[in-house]
Amino acid sequence: MSTVELTKDNFKDTIDQGGTVIVDFWAPWCGPCRTFAPTFEAVSEAHEDVVFAKVNTQDQPELAASFGIRSIPTLMVFKEQIIIFQQAGALPRGVFEELVGKVKELDMEEVRKQIEAESADSEGAETA
Repeated sequence: MSTVELTKDNFKDTIDQGGTVIVDFWAPWCGPCRTFAPTFEAVSEAHEDVVFAKVNTQDQPELAASFGIRSIPTLMVFKEQIIIFQQAGALPRGVFEELVGKVKELDMEEVRKQIEAESADSEGAETA
């Protein structure tokens, strides 16, 4: 699958399609971003069932700011519309492949239960 270029106009629609979306926040002037790009592309070709997308932070500063991106490259992984991973820095190919594998195996039912439990805990703390 080819990499999708995300903008403020198509970001929400892409995430809302569900499934897994891995987003690379990058900029053309960023050396580590350019170094990581071939790895990102190669891993995307090996996983047709995952959407791989890129946000050019130079062209989409509002989008980067809305996610608090302070360092690039930054990888952000959405699964079923929930952010499950975010990390700045380029990953070696083996580590990136391992991440994709773990994301695919992740039990989202369990993730939702954890989110609900944390939300209930924080609501309880606010009322105490």
